[in-house]
Amino acid sequence: MTKLAKATGARIISNFDDLFEKDLGSADLVEERKVETDKWTFVEGCKHPKAVTLLLRGGSQRVVDEVERSVHDALMVVKDVMEKPFIVAGGGAPETYAATKLREWAKTLEGREQLAVEKFADSLEVIPITLAENAGMDPIDTLASLRSKQLKGNKWTGIDVMKGQVASMHTSDIFEPLSVKIQIITCATEAASMILRIDDVIATAKSAGGPPPGAEGMGGMGGMGGMPGMGGMGMPGMDM
Repeated sequence: MTKLAKATGARIISNFDDLFEKDLGSADLVEERKVETDKWTFVEGCKHPKAVTLLLRGGSQRVVDEVERSVHDALMVVKDVMEKPFIVAGGGAPETYAATKLREWAKTLEGREQLAVEKFADSLEVIPITLAENAGMDPIDTLASLRSKQLKGNKWTGIDVMKGQVASMHTSDIFEPLSVKIQIITCATEAASMILRIDDVIATAKSAGGPPPGAEGMGGMGGMGGMPGMGGMGMPGMDM
């Protein structure tokens, strides 16, 4: 109803007493059509046709669900690019490029910081490795070829899954929204950091230890031969 009101320029009311001519919308055609076994109301030629309905059809419910998912993903990509008009290469190209730069930076570090940066680089390369596996390509050879071409200055080089080869993403028109890349890397990093913090808290609690079981109930046992807390036993024949 909200989308229909926006498209036709109408105003939604909840009481007929509040209905006036200015509240009505406009459209060139409003009719009911039968599509297969269902009846649909088509409103065409609207005043502000910014809200539309996509009618998806398929041979089975599973096909329709898959088409719906694909259309939804495509619409979200367009939405992200419109909100933040920046794109990067697809096919694992930016992840491989970033991993290479991280490994170069890791060489300037020492200790655990160096290991952490190297592991972060390894995690980024999971993307091109997964793409290669899904395309039926050898992941090791593909990643080696991808690294080699990028080190030669071809930073747009990525994995073309449809052709099953390492190629230029710019030439193949394979791009991804920058906002999606930022969100993926940020969320993954935050999740990993959270797990490490929780693990660190658990490890600290275990290493600190605590009083032995039942130790709380031995507070009155004081004074036995220099053993603190055992002086109040009151055992006859033991002059302390």
